[in-house]
Amino acid sequence: MSLEIKELKTIEEMTSHLEVIKFLYPEITLEKYEKMLQDMLPNNYGQAAVFENEQCIGISGFWLGTKLWCGKYLELDNVIVHPEHRSKGVGKLLSDYLQSKAEATDCSILVLDAYTNNFPAHRF
Repeated sequence: MSLEIKELKTIEEMTSHLEVIKFLYPEITLEKYEKMLQDMLPNNYGQAAVFENEQCIGISGFWLGTKLWCGKYLELDNVIVHPEHRSKGVGKLLSDYLQSKAEATDCSILVLDAYTNNFPAHRF
């Protein structure tokens, strides 16, 4: 399995992989997703995606920010892996990539929040 990670930087790049986002948010529309991205991108939001043979098989959003209690941080947001590619290390590849990005941007911590009832996220 030959995998490549790319950062998606524009709304066009991000919306072109809406089918992966729909694995977590099946009801989201292109219009709603575009509007949300228009609001999020100016606020230090980004995405990293894993590709296999130019097909997107995993995406994680991320936020860069600063808080008084921890300083600079990178927060993973909605780590989504195509169901046919789960348990193959795609999520780890994304988290490792974003850990490296956090270190390269002098973040003091890497954060992943999950709802208390989101047990797959807890295992991740």
